[in-house]
Amino acid sequence: METLAFIPSPSSGEIVIGPIPLRGYAFCIILGVFVAVWLGGKRWVARGGQPGTVADIAVWAVPFGLVGGRLYHVVTDYQLYFGEGRDWVDAFKVWEGGLGIWGAIALGAVGAWIACRRRGIPLPAYADAIAPGIALAQAIGRWGNWFNQELYGRPTDLPWAVEIDNGVDTGTFHPTFLYESLWCVGVALLVIWADRRFRLGHGRAFALYVAAYTAGRFWIEYLRIDEAHQFWGLRLNNWTSIAVFLAAVVYIVLSARLRPGREDVVEPAAEKTGDSADGDTGGDTGGGAKGSAEGQERAGKGPEAGPERAEPAESAGPPESSSAGGTSASTTG
Repeated sequence: METLAFIPSPSSGEIVIGPIPLRGYAFCIILGVFVAVWLGGKRWVARGGQPGTVADIAVWAVPFGLVGGRLYHVVTDYQLYFGEGRDWVDAFKVWEGGLGIWGAIALGAVGAWIACRRRGIPLPAYADAIAPGIALAQAIGRWGNWFNQELYGRPTDLPWAVEIDNGVDTGTFHPTFLYESLWCVGVALLVIWADRRFRLGHGRAFALYVAAYTAGRFWIEYLRIDEAHQFWGLRLNNWTSIAVFLAAVVYIVLSARLRPGREDVVEPAAEKTGDSADGDTGGDTGGGAKGSAEGQERAGKGPEAGPERAEPAESAGPPESSSAGGTSASTTG
């Protein structure tokens, strides 16, 4: 049956920006990183963190994630690089495609942990802020597979089929890159909604992202026809999805019981900055009343004057903390 409509594949895997040719796969990865950092930064500030912190931590997390993603791909598909007639140098050609999300998240988390530890920031709080951005980065990054004409599904004549002519396969196939891209957008929206509705904390927003993503990845893997290792009738990524999904669900349940609620302070540096600003302005804060009372006591001329001058300060009530790191407003997306 002839396909009435289909998604054409690019004639070239490159995007030309002025005089600079850029691989479409690399462009999608870079754009995804920028979106993740932008959205994560907005959510971090809404939680009480400082502007720029997410970008600073990403300087560590992104390189670690790229290395981890490539390592996972090369290890699980080693025959593509170390088999007979293959060139092992191709294992370093990241721009040609091949990043495993499992390795990217795992090693990227190591890089983020190092950066968070240097700043005294709890990694779970940072992960919660960046989770929807990661999902959107994946949604954008998947279009790199479209540029490379790779990771498509079974043959189909559906109107949204993707046309492939890469020297290996010719025809129209399920655009699994599109399915996963749309699924990741839905995951991002789900996490943003759930975080606002239930005020998720201590890594639960990130765990929700992981659980939702792996649920979709499981069925998308069934459609793919690219070469992959199989065990007991399932592709390796199917088994990985099952294991990671169960781990994420268990974490959500146990974390909600052991550490309910949300972190009060996500970035100590922001807390100190808020305290310093309160001390400078004085304002109507309890700290200002307390400082005024101490100044009046020092200004007293005799034992009798001290208590009388302290009375206005006492009537102001007990000191109250007004640091910027208190309970924050609802998270913005």
